[in-house]
Amino acid sequence: MLSLNADQRRALRARAHSLDPVVSISQNGLSEGVMKEIDASLKSHELIKVRVYNDNREEREQFLQEICQQLDAAPVQHIGKLLVLWRPTLDAAGKPVKATPQRRPRSAPRRTKRSFQA
Repeated sequence: MLSLNADQRRALRARAHSLDPVVSISQNGLSEGVMKEIDASLKSHELIKVRVYNDNREEREQFLQEICQQLDAAPVQHIGKLLVLWRPTLDAAGKPVKATPQRRPRSAPRRTKRSFQA
């Protein structure tokens, strides 16, 4: 299981704020299919939210610990019925890939509403 310091955790919580849950855990708990889906989501997104439909807080904490141990992920946050997980993307050699920030392509200047009415 990966560990994060407070600054890393804060930055990841900020990034995860606008995310929607991509995986749900319901009556059957952590089945093999749910674990495969969480693994696939972590491979493609790095940072995900998981919704747990369970009222027992201890079970949700147990789910979070089990997911992090089995999938080598880091727990970012457990708030209510949402779990936030992070795992860095690895290259073929097993080293973390440094993501470069993507910039929007420079487009033509914006046109005003009146310029279309001519």
